[in-house]
Amino acid sequence: MSSQRFRQPLMVLLLLVGLPTGLAAQTLSLNTISTIAKSDPLVITGAVGTQNTYRYTSVGNGYASPLSNSIYANLNISVYGISMPFALYFTNDGLDWNYPHLAFRLTPAYKNWRGHFGNSTMAFSSYVMNTSFNGIGLEYNSDKMRFGAFYGVLHKAINDDPNDPFARTPQYKRVGWGFKAGYGSGKNYIDLYFLRAYDRPNSIDEAWRRYITPQENIVVGLKGAVAPLKWMSFSANAAVSMFSSDTDAPKVDTKQTQRWDKIMDVRYSSMARFAGDANVNFSLPGFSTSVTYRIVQPDYTSLGTYYMANNYHSLGVNMNGMLFKKVALSGTFSGQADNLTARQMYTTRGFIYSANASTRVGKNLSLAAGYNGYTQKQGDGTAKVNDSTRVHRRMASFTFTPSYLIESDVLGHAASLSVNYTSNKDLNKFAVGESDVKTLALGATYNLTVKPWQTDFGLTLSNQTSKGYKTKYTSRIATLSTGHTFFEENPLSLSGSISLVYNEVERQSKSLNIGGEVAASYTLKKYHVFSTSASFYKYGDVNPTKLTSNLDCTDITVSLNYAYTFSLLTIKKKNRKINDSKFVKKVVEISEGFSE
Repeated sequence: MSSQRFRQPLMVLLLLVGLPTGLAAQTLSLNTISTIAKSDPLVITGAVGTQNTYRYTSVGNGYASPLSNSIYANLNISVYGISMPFALYFTNDGLDWNYPHLAFRLTPAYKNWRGHFGNSTMAFSSYVMNTSFNGIGLEYNSDKMRFGAFYGVLHKAINDDPNDPFARTPQYKRVGWGFKAGYGSGKNYIDLYFLRAYDRPNSIDEAWRRYITPQENIVVGLKGAVAPLKWMSFSANAAVSMFSSDTDAPKVDTKQTQRWDKIMDVRYSSMARFAGDANVNFSLPGFSTSVTYRIVQPDYTSLGTYYMANNYHSLGVNMNGMLFKKVALSGTFSGQADNLTARQMYTTRGFIYSANASTRVGKNLSLAAGYNGYTQKQGDGTAKVNDSTRVHRRMASFTFTPSYLIESDVLGHAASLSVNYTSNKDLNKFAVGESDVKTLALGATYNLTVKPWQTDFGLTLSNQTSKGYKTKYTSRIATLSTGHTFFEENPLSLSGSISLVYNEVERQSKSLNIGGEVAASYTLKKYHVFSTSASFYKYGDVNPTKLTSNLDCTDITVSLNYAYTFSLLTIKKKNRKINDSKFVKKVVEISEGFSE
């Protein structure tokens, strides 16, 4: 009977701290109770804000909406150390408010636990899932143990009127659920991932289903690493996907496929594919290297990821080291080839290579140089490549960047130069250079900081020249900028810039773009932030051979923003001395009585 007297108040306490009541005896610990006792009973903080942008262009609004607005609100409620973040986001482009976007997210967290409600993300294998979901989820992450699960909508249905000439591209409502579990940390761990995703056929109009088919997918992934020696480690990431491109396709009824009936229907549109990579790392004093092999089979698809390249395999090497303890060196080399099943007409092979070096000379001068290259070759597949049309290209890029920095109590000087030369050449012996391009880009930047004035000045100059087959393109840019901060308690920041851009295509066109931008930001009492910005540009054709030659195009952009951070409510724990250890021990004794 004594334990019954304490059951009701203890159940309330467990609900407050977010612990499963059925596992009270197993999960309740001295550390958990002591943390609760030291935490404030209730703390509510958050932020609200709005961003509004107006755009005007004399050439039409085809590339951007004239007006975009967004409103957001973040709220964090902490109850005895349990964090429950809440987020709401609303945005819309245009004046008609046809397709507003509303996002809600609540991610309560306590110690190693985190919940997901609304629009959220959960870390999965890159071959399994990297998109967000709108639903519910739960995660647990400790030093070595971790697991998680979710259920939600991967993307909403787009179901405009099929008779509307401006209807958006239709899209099924896609639902997914999955889980993950792992053990270990650092260089020794293993993780298992599972995803089940499918489209709801009735989520769009039947007329749309003539053009797109509903899909479904199961993906199982495994990721892990092991370090048998201090200077050597292995890692691997792999996944197997069972994908059906059309759930309306007939089922395959055989003994081999019947074993999958409880998990997923095997149809004539189904396929099983593999993707993965393996890596070995060596780390020695002053030198490290890694070797990576990756393969993605043709048509590998996971409905939990964005577009993923497939039908290729690659092998790469990365190296890093120090020379004379002063020069940092790095280099990479990798080769890639597609047409794994030899069913394509041609096979494409690519090779990527780079070498970089950087060092510091004295206290003020830094030097960096690099070379990057790419070679592409085309080979035979189901058809033999014609030598006169064979793709064989090489791209090479050289970069040199010196920078100089001087600091004093009054002034700060920073200057840098950049030189980049790029060559893109067709290596086909029958080519006449029609697609060859050589580019030389030069840049210079100088920044001056006047510390007593809290003012910065900057000047940037750049010149780029590209030469191709009977063509020459030139671009020159000059930008002058400044910024100043007023006051200390309620700082006001002002900045502005003017720029001039000149572009010329030899014997074809000459254009000029001139304008500027201004911005201001004011912080009131550390909680309110007001900011605004505006830009104005005039541009047009300035080729003197034209009948009309002036800056007759205009772009104007104005933005108004506001953000407010607040502490809505704080209920602090009473400052009274209590014997925490006796209190904690008593609660644990009670919980142990429940388990008996």
